[in-house]
Amino acid sequence: MSLPLFSTTEDPGPDFAGLMRRLRVPTHPLVSSTGAAPAEGFRHGTTVVALRYADGVVMAGDRRATEGHAIAHRAMEKVFPADRYSAVAIAGAAGPAVEMVRLFQTQLEHYEKVEGVVLSLEGKANQLGQMVREHLPMAMQGLAVVPLYAGYDLARQTGRIFTYDVTGGHYEETEYNATGSGGRDARTTVKLGFRDGLSRDEAVELAIQSLYEAADEDSATGGPDLIRGIYPLVATVTDEGFAAVPEAEVAERFASLIERRRTEGRQP
Repeated sequence: MSLPLFSTTEDPGPDFAGLMRRLRVPTHPLVSSTGAAPAEGFRHGTTVVALRYADGVVMAGDRRATEGHAIAHRAMEKVFPADRYSAVAIAGAAGPAVEMVRLFQTQLEHYEKVEGVVLSLEGKANQLGQMVREHLPMAMQGLAVVPLYAGYDLARQTGRIFTYDVTGGHYEETEYNATGSGGRDARTTVKLGFRDGLSRDEAVELAIQSLYEAADEDSATGGPDLIRGIYPLVATVTDEGFAAVPEAEVAERFASLIERRRTEGRQP
């Protein structure tokens, strides 16, 4: 398909997803011509977590993708920058989830270029909610995508977290949340260790510990793979923007956590 061209009298509009629909560009290639998706053979990803701290938000996700009871991929990425000041993490059907993230990234960039201004963080959360709502037919076929969205609100000078359901409803969380099959265990861990005004190091440490505990209880959640050198992805979003936590730091923190467990007489 060739790129569409617009004359000076035509306005493509700020809604990139809407523009794709007008141009009849398919946005869900995993759906067959009959509208039904195959029931098996799809990769699913979990678990992702986000929490606020003094300077913004921390978001983290494990790396495992599963097909049924088998491990399909050990190093899947589930935490992405949505734009400079926000991040999105994915849980659910991996293919549609990654596609949704890429479309969301393009939507935010398209809006900024067309309108000349940046959407508010609330507006970005609404845009993602609309995409989740449009995905509902696939969710009803078993290919649900439940993202987790967080960012730094420049107007309020604080970090904010938004969660979603499969119908596109989004809800702001004041402190933390997690989603995916290991989300309950991750939330419990964060709940026990959370307090207002956490430092960056404390928040990163708590996010890492929550994923470790989730992996210990949930077979679909991958913990640190010391042999292959695969560790969960962790990122922060502050007034300076999105920043991935270096893998070396994540590896060091996991090593320290495991060593503390051994010292305490608990199994790593």
